[in-house]
Amino acid sequence: MLNNFTIARLPRIEFGQGVFSRTAGICKQYGRTVLLVTGARSFKKTVYFKQLIDDLSTQDMAWHHCVIEGEPSPQVVDDVVLEYADKAIDLVLAVGGGSALDAGKAIAGLLRVQRTVMDYLEGVGPELAYQGPALPFIAVPTTAGTGSEATKNAVLSVQGANGFKKSFRDDRLVAEYAIVDPNLLISCPPDVIAANGMDALTQLIESYVSTGANAITDALALSGLRAVRDGLLPMYQHNDNAEARANMAYASLLSGICLAQTGLGSVHGLAAPLGAFYPIPHGVVCGTLVAEASALNIRAMNKREPGNPSLDKYARIAETLCRKRFKKASQAHEALLALLQEWTEQLRLPRLEQLGLSDDGIDHVVAHSRGSSMKTNPIVLTDAEIRQLLLSRM
Repeated sequence: MLNNFTIARLPRIEFGQGVFSRTAGICKQYGRTVLLVTGARSFKKTVYFKQLIDDLSTQDMAWHHCVIEGEPSPQVVDDVVLEYADKAIDLVLAVGGGSALDAGKAIAGLLRVQRTVMDYLEGVGPELAYQGPALPFIAVPTTAGTGSEATKNAVLSVQGANGFKKSFRDDRLVAEYAIVDPNLLISCPPDVIAANGMDALTQLIESYVSTGANAITDALALSGLRAVRDGLLPMYQHNDNAEARANMAYASLLSGICLAQTGLGSVHGLAAPLGAFYPIPHGVVCGTLVAEASALNIRAMNKREPGNPSLDKYARIAETLCRKRFKKASQAHEALLALLQEWTEQLRLPRLEQLGLSDDGIDHVVAHSRGSSMKTNPIVLTDAEIRQLLLSRM
C-alpha cells in the first residue's frame, strides 16, 4: 500500500532545445516591464543575451537589468529591491546559475512587500510569516545543478566566521515558468559542470533516501539518476555533446523538484555552514562530500538500523548508476561507493583542506550543521560521525 504524500506547487515547465526563444512571449503574459536578473558575466557573453533583448523589444516590453555577483547576500537583495521599488516592475526574469535564480526569486517576493529579506529568513531575525504579494517570477537556468528553477527556496548567505546560509522560502516564490533549454549550458566551463553536476547528483541521491521521500519523488529521482549517469562525464569531457547537456539539464530540474518535496540530507546539512564560513561554492561542497557521506550513512544504518529501508534504496541507486544487478545489498553498496569515489576523482573535486577548512574549524562547522537538511537524513548522525565525515575529506 502506498503511503500518503503531498506534492507542493511546481512551476509550469518548458523543457527542450530552443525553448529559450519563447521567453519574451511568456513574459508578455505578465505585463510590460521586466526586471532581468543575471550573473555578472557568462550569460551576457552569449548570443542568447542579445536574442532575449531583441525579443523583448519585439514584444514591446521595457526592461531593467541588475547583476548578481557571486552568491547573493541579504544586503544585495535589499539593495536591488530599494533600487527598483519605484520602477513599476511587472515581473522578474532571472537567467543564470543558482545564485541569479535565488536572488531573482527573493527580489520578486519583496518588490511589492518592501521589507528587508532578513524579516523572513529561516533561523535568523524575527522569521515573520510571509504574506506576499509576490511579483510573477520566471526562471531560466544556464547551469545544470541547483534545480532552483523548481523550488520555493531563495538561498542567501553572509560569509565569515559568524556567517550563515539560510533560505527565504514560500510557495508564493515558486516560479510561474521554468524555462529549461539545454542550449544555454554551452558556455559552462568544466569546473562548473563538475561542481553543478555533482550538486544535482547529490540532490537526487539525498532526495531518494530522504525520510520525506514518496512514490512520485522516488520515480523522478531514479529518472534523474539515470540522466546523470548518461550525461555528467560526457558533458564534462565534451560540452559540445548536445545529448549530454540535455541529460544534465533534465537531471538538475528533477533534483530541484525532488528536493522541494522531500528535503535533503547530511551533505546539504554541512554545505550550509561550510559555504557560510568559507568561500566554497555550494556544488564543490556537494561533490567533495557525497561519496564519504553516502558511505557514512550506509555504515551507520548497518550498525544501528539494519532494517532501515534506505539501505535497499542505496542498493537501487547502485544498480541504476552502475547498470548492473547485484545479488547482495552489500555488493551494491560497495559498487556505489567505489563509483562515487571514482567520479569525485575524475571530476577533480578538491579536498576541504584545499578549500580553507582546517582541523580547528571542524567543530564550528559541526555545531552549525543541524539545519533543515540534516533533519531528513535517513539516519540521525552523531556529532562524532559528522566530524569524522569532514576529516575524511581533509
